[in-house]
Amino acid sequence: MLIPLKDTFNALLGIPTQTEAWYYIIWNYRIPKGLTAILVGGGLALSGLLMQTLFRNPLAGPFVLGISSGASLGVALLLMGASLFSGLLAWEFVNSLSMALVASLGSFLVLVVVVTVASKIKDTMALLIIGLMFGSITSAIVSVLSYFSDSERLQQFVFWSFGSLGNLTWQQLTLLFLIILLGTILSIVAIKPLNTLLLGEHYAQSMGINIKKSRYSIILATGLLAGSITAFAGPIAFVGLAVPHLARQVFDTSNHKILVPAVLICGAILMLLCDILAQLPGSAKVLPINAITSIFGAPVVIWLLVRKRKMVF
Repeated sequence: MLIPLKDTFNALLGIPTQTEAWYYIIWNYRIPKGLTAILVGGGLALSGLLMQTLFRNPLAGPFVLGISSGASLGVALLLMGASLFSGLLAWEFVNSLSMALVASLGSFLVLVVVVTVASKIKDTMALLIIGLMFGSITSAIVSVLSYFSDSERLQQFVFWSFGSLGNLTWQQLTLLFLIILLGTILSIVAIKPLNTLLLGEHYAQSMGINIKKSRYSIILATGLLAGSITAFAGPIAFVGLAVPHLARQVFDTSNHKILVPAVLICGAILMLLCDILAQLPGSAKVLPINAITSIFGAPVVIWLLVRKRKMVF
């Protein structure tokens, strides 16, 4: 629906619009959706930066620890579990809030397991492999549930996996903001350890950094950011992997004092642009945000890498 620019400004200023529905659409759909895009883009980009620095791996993203897979498993159990467990889960209780709750629970359980494992092993790369294995296990369980599910529930799970920015109420948006704010604060506190980890754990230890404490802090921040975003907006790909590289190329630095705010801003801008592109002109249909982020975002990063001819890391 195309709302006149004058009525848009009137609604933002609290002035009644020509049609009451326009005022409702702007304040209960358009503005929450835009704020969701900012939070999702910034949070995913920051969590991707944390993982790439922790594992010193340019291919690491916010979901390498299996957090997204845990959320997907929670939603799959809610949507498709009834087909396997003979109606133990009531279909009428399935809604956006219940899916956010079970996705949060799934992410939290995987995060607890990862943190527990992190306390038992010293090798960071082993932790990365274990996270990938958790992701494989949960994906296999989701595949089994999908095989036994009926078409209606399978379709709803597929739609959830596309990702969405437009389903949050103001209450859910406030909760998402608070969680992302906490994850961002933990990331800011970890800036010094992040900078020293770029040169290896031995160098970080020589600089007086507590590796175990720093690893816990970084994993917890990533879990809060990626887990909450997946719970409320679904699994959105590409942003967490590519935006840190985009920020490094644009600002030509590896200093996290610059990169942390840079990825927050770049991630928010990229997600807003992708949300605009997802809106089909002259149509009420909206393309899946998960597809748009990769289709239009990947060529930008490829172009920057080719133009720079080197990767800053």
